[in-house]
Amino acid sequence: MIPLLSVVVPVHNVEPYLTECLKSLAAQTMEDFEVIMVDDGSADGSRRLADDFVARDPRFTLVEQQNLGPGPARNEGVRRARGTYLAFADSDDVVPPHAYEVLIAKLGETGSDLACGAVRRMVDGVLEESILHERVFRRPVLCTHITDKKVLVRDRTVWNKVYRADFWRRHGLRFPAGIYEDVPVAMQAHVLATSVDMVDDVVYHWRRRDEGETSITQRRSQLPNLHERLAAIRAVRAFLDDGAPELLPEFDALVLEKDIVFLFQALESAREAGEDLVPLLGLADAWLDELSPRALAGAPSLRRLELHLVRRGMIDELRAVRDFRRSRADGTRVRPRGFRTVNWYGDYPYFRRRRRLGIPDDVYDARDELKLIARVDDCSWTGAAYRLRGEVAIHRVERKVGKVNVWLSDGRRRVPLEVRRTGRHGVVADIDPRALEGGGPTWRLLVKAETRGLVLKGSFRDGDAHGAWRFSLQGWSRSGMDIPQ
Repeated sequence: MIPLLSVVVPVHNVEPYLTECLKSLAAQTMEDFEVIMVDDGSADGSRRLADDFVARDPRFTLVEQQNLGPGPARNEGVRRARGTYLAFADSDDVVPPHAYEVLIAKLGETGSDLACGAVRRMVDGVLEESILHERVFRRPVLCTHITDKKVLVRDRTVWNKVYRADFWRRHGLRFPAGIYEDVPVAMQAHVLATSVDMVDDVVYHWRRRDEGETSITQRRSQLPNLHERLAAIRAVRAFLDDGAPELLPEFDALVLEKDIVFLFQALESAREAGEDLVPLLGLADAWLDELSPRALAGAPSLRRLELHLVRRGMIDELRAVRDFRRSRADGTRVRPRGFRTVNWYGDYPYFRRRRRLGIPDDVYDARDELKLIARVDDCSWTGAAYRLRGEVAIHRVERKVGKVNVWLSDGRRRVPLEVRRTGRHGVVADIDPRALEGGGPTWRLLVKAETRGLVLKGSFRDGDAHGAWRFSLQGWSRSGMDIPQ
């Protein structure tokens, strides 16, 4: 019988974790699958554990090869796969019981080429958010594509997905040798797919190893790994430049947000250990030369400072800035500077010594990073009006906003409200229902904040929720308006 799904599992020296991984596959709620384990020259007891599963579950098979790396091991598994659908699992991770059933069901419903889902990180037995996949799978989206849903640029792994096997083979997808082999393939599949399904279910538990042989991702700040990562970045950029150049800005921004951190860590640890920095600094220049000047200039100000210090070889200063970042879990402050012309700069190390150190002012410029925070905390009837209480502030700016204008809009009319200030950020405003006659039925509360030459506009949010606060008119009542909030 041809199985519905083939799961390819490369195996190499994972004895402490392999049994848990294989048990999670055997416990899948959909049963029509095969598991193809490819022993990539293991030197521990992994082969014996794999043989045990083959002996007791006919859905499991084991293939042996010399140690060629996870890419060739996966390719060998794909060559032997018989299923209509194809999935990958790393042998130290865990797949939740419902994962493949959910993903295959979506593909059957939509006809998409691949389906992907949310990931949790396994850290010391506790599940945490996967920082790599943050903000990607907040809500389900069916029949989309990476060029429409550009957040999928962050979805660079192959194991939180199910692919149609004929799609995979039709495009000749193959994993390269090397240790970051899945990144180029994951991006190629996203671009080549006709459509993609995103689910918000957690479909994969990605382990951070705490014993046994250290995983590739935990050796990522070592020099050979950094060279391999750069090779993967170049491969992805070359593919995108040819097939989807509109995704390059998002990919470069992701490299500057995530990947570059491992380069910083390597530079910091080399300095601490007294190691030769020349090879690392040469590699750092190669990394930065690979990325577009626009991406480098568009990075957040604190990242631009780190990049500037790396370019200049100022590693002691880089370490101080990295320590500063790590100590500011609540965020870094932005302050105004100047009198006639006011600019807004990140309050970071060396700002007051920047000219002596040859650091340009624009490295610290954080004006474009400032965001307006406006929220309604309470709305109640006073007997004559509806009284709103809320807050207006600027994220990362401690000072009180200088001037606040608030108004209601139904899309056609604008009704200004008189604002009273309370405390540093509090605002109070009254809504007279008579002023809204003939409009609506739904009004948004909008705001303009001005302070020291900075002007920001936006809409009020409903408390701490993400949605906009809306004022809905249902009709008259004895107390004025019947307005449920």
